[in-house]
Amino acid sequence: MIYITGDTHSNFKRFGNKVFPEQKTLTKDDYVIICGDFGGIWNDKGETKEEAYWLKWLGERNFTLLFLDGNHENFDRLYDYPVKEWHGGKVHEIRPDILHLIRGQVYEIEGKTFFTFGGAASHDAAGGILDPNEPWDLVKMKHYDADWIPYRVKGISWWERELPSDEELEEGLRNLAKADNRVDYILTHCCSSSTQDSLARGADYKKNVLTDYLEKIKNTVSYRKWFFGHYHGDTAVSEKEYLIYHQIERIE
Repeated sequence: MIYITGDTHSNFKRFGNKVFPEQKTLTKDDYVIICGDFGGIWNDKGETKEEAYWLKWLGERNFTLLFLDGNHENFDRLYDYPVKEWHGGKVHEIRPDILHLIRGQVYEIEGKTFFTFGGAASHDAAGGILDPNEPWDLVKMKHYDADWIPYRVKGISWWERELPSDEELEEGLRNLAKADNRVDYILTHCCSSSTQDSLARGADYKKNVLTDYLEKIKNTVSYRKWFFGHYHGDTAVSEKEYLIYHQIERIE
């Protein structure tokens, strides 16, 4: 069985037995997929005791956990994990049963094909992206903290790799071409530019190189369903596109 859910942001209580009782009948050959903003790899100083606890806890669940990256991951650490071949694509192995689905891959899982592409542009940083090595930016942080103005800090709460490289974009197109531009499911963190514009909260999000890339995929790839997170809601945006957040949906 395959289940899918949205952003967890380091809060994994939804995978407890009371909230997700279906797991009692699952095995490690079943999968739960998080559509970005996993949050289990975040601290800039390395793996903390809290992170280690929750990764161990997740590894003890009756399923294998898969996740896309979002824009709330420590990409410096995430990209340092070993890359392995898995179900036709590449993954970062966090633990044997916790795997990061790398951008631009096509996987075959339980006879279904999945194209994955994580990442998104951070929108919740009205104060901008600040550099901890710049004295003036340190002054800004104090003022922003006092005035409750959100901001991000390079290498601590923001990483340039939240948006894809040209190589990642090209690899995704190559892998889709190998699959004749036809997959069963597309899984992403953000969505295409036109879909983003259709969301009620779309005015808070600007289109960018990734949303435009996903727009191209939307118009050139045949797919059954598309699941994405990032926008914090649970709704069917169209007959084929689904924004997912708290819900844990089984893929039939």
